[in-house]
Amino acid sequence: MKFVPEGDLLNTAENIRACSSETTLRLARDEGRILESRALLCDNAHNLHVSFEGLRGVIPRHEGAVGIDSGTTRDVALLARVNKPVQFMVEKFCGDTVYLSRRAAQLACCKEYLSTLEAGDIIPATVTHLEPFGAFCDVGAGISALLPVSCLCVSRIDHPAARLSVPQRIKAVVKGIDGCGRITLSMKELLGTWEENAAMFSPGDTVPGIVRTVESYGIFVELTPNLSGLAEYVEGVKVGMQASVYVKSILQDKMKIKLVLVDAFCGDNIPLPPRYFTDCAKLWHWRYSPEGCEKIVESFF
Repeated sequence: MKFVPEGDLLNTAENIRACSSETTLRLARDEGRILESRALLCDNAHNLHVSFEGLRGVIPRHEGAVGIDSGTTRDVALLARVNKPVQFMVEKFCGDTVYLSRRAAQLACCKEYLSTLEAGDIIPATVTHLEPFGAFCDVGAGISALLPVSCLCVSRIDHPAARLSVPQRIKAVVKGIDGCGRITLSMKELLGTWEENAAMFSPGDTVPGIVRTVESYGIFVELTPNLSGLAEYVEGVKVGMQASVYVKSILQDKMKIKLVLVDAFCGDNIPLPPRYFTDCAKLWHWRYSPEGCEKIVESFF
């Protein structure tokens, strides 16, 4: 069985067919398949409701998520699913009501997929929530993993909204798994080394960027998520401004790009889709720094 973030099954032909009648729902129950539908209501008892052709689907509160009964998952997590896709397994039929379990789908995902993951595995994820400290991502059946803001990119950003949006689909690498099975993700290792990013620019180019840091000695301008350059200080320039910069020089041995700020202005900082520089399924070691560079930036998995 393939386990995917919630939302990925909803419009597939197999899911639409399985949710089309009582007969196909019963078959899905017998086969132990995970299905998906949109939550239309969370009632005052915190039961989630979905709709099928001629049937009413109910996910009882205690079946709404792993950890609801123990209190490790709060009821607000159920409220937040309204008008969003939810995955579930079919439990039983009672008249025109079919009882479903999202918890069972999550337990299956944990046992058969997430428990097999190791540090360095590259997996798909869907961004579900942004906080200043990082992005929460669905890594399968609504199970959350944390992508810390420091692991989003090499460039320094204050909030993950500078890089991601909800419900963006991304690729991430498993950074670690703690004793409770909680997964921490990273993304910067997939966005290219210094050399790979610097190869996109040449001295004499004038290119777009985003002001990320303003210091008395200069202004750091992000050219790509994993590459920034330094321009001389200009009064009035603020963090978050759009910029056009002239590439003065590229110093590979020092891992530095010298820029000249041509213009800085306020504009929409809509995150661009990430460009991935690897299509492998697993990483063991990633080195950002060029060979021969005194400063070494690398990751081990």
